[in-house]
Amino acid sequence: MKIHVGYDLVYQCVQPTPMIFMLNVHPSRAADLLTADRMRLTPPRSINAYVDAFGNKCVRLLAPAGELRIAGDAVVADSGRPDPVDPGAEEHAVADLPHDALVFLLASRYCQTDRLMKTAWNMFGSMPPGWQRVQAICDFVHHRIKFRPPDLIDFAMTPNRRLSAVRCQET
Repeated sequence: MKIHVGYDLVYQCVQPTPMIFMLNVHPSRAADLLTADRMRLTPPRSINAYVDAFGNKCVRLLAPAGELRIAGDAVVADSGRPDPVDPGAEEHAVADLPHDALVFLLASRYCQTDRLMKTAWNMFGSMPPGWQRVQAICDFVHHRIKFRPPDLIDFAMTPNRRLSAVRCQET
């Protein structure tokens, strides 16, 4: 299967503004690219690319005052097969995890863990540890949270109507 990925973003900046973008196909899938994965900038800008601690390709630039258009697309080859399932997978205690895995357990700025922790334990804490519990959490998230650009526009434009994990959970 071939997957066409892309973006076309336009920003209006009041003054020169430093920006960091993570829009490229993950480097782990570079061998699957059938076309180049390049970012196009109008007006042209100098960019600095680097790989962050999670292995994502990041592009850093200084946006000019005025309009900046960022566009790109690529075609990725993919088997179309779903991710592997391992119902026998074990859940390991946090104390037993390697140090480099701990960064993936840190709270997200998009999720108020202090407000959701009790709810999460009430919903999933009594389930047997392992694949079944993780799948139940994934299923809950996939059925409750939708990407809808108008919500994101509301989020950006109206600070008093913040779209948050708590608001999504409450709906």
